[in-house]
Amino acid sequence: MQVTGREVWTIIHGMGFGAIFLLAFAGGLAELYSMRPEWMTAEGMKTRVSRMKTGLWVMAATVWLTVISGSFIVYPWYRAAPPEGTADLTNFPRSLLLSQPTTAGWHTFGMEWKEHVGWLAPIAATVVAAIVSYYGPEISRRLGERRVVTIFFVIAFLSAAIAGAFGAFITKAAPLQ
Repeated sequence: MQVTGREVWTIIHGMGFGAIFLLAFAGGLAELYSMRPEWMTAEGMKTRVSRMKTGLWVMAATVWLTVISGSFIVYPWYRAAPPEGTADLTNFPRSLLLSQPTTAGWHTFGMEWKEHVGWLAPIAATVVAAIVSYYGPEISRRLGERRVVTIFFVIAFLSAAIAGAFGAFITKAAPLQ
């Protein structure tokens, strides 16, 4: 079994950074949900918020690494144009997808989602980390702010999960080799 350098970067991008983000998201959402003043002491709240801030900033950094590695390392390989007269498009995933009507939608919709909507994940994750860092333990008593954080959390998760699913399907249809 042989793995190319491009495949390694694809793995780091999707299964490495992407998976860490999704795991951090699950932990952060559970922490946010349980952040209720009636459920813990003031000292427990400080400890939880400190742990949550660290986790949220790690989550935000990881999703930024996912998007940056995808946009500037993996994506140029995906988008490379084949030389004139190339019949075998195996090493040119975008062109391979667009060459067949049955797979063209993976690029025209799936990759467009990843290119444009996928950027919501790191932005929303950074907003979540910033809000929790700003309010600290006080956020447990601010229902409105917790709701905003939850909404941004969900936006980050959904945009990343959908982009990840499209990435997996696109890689299945036209692997980057």
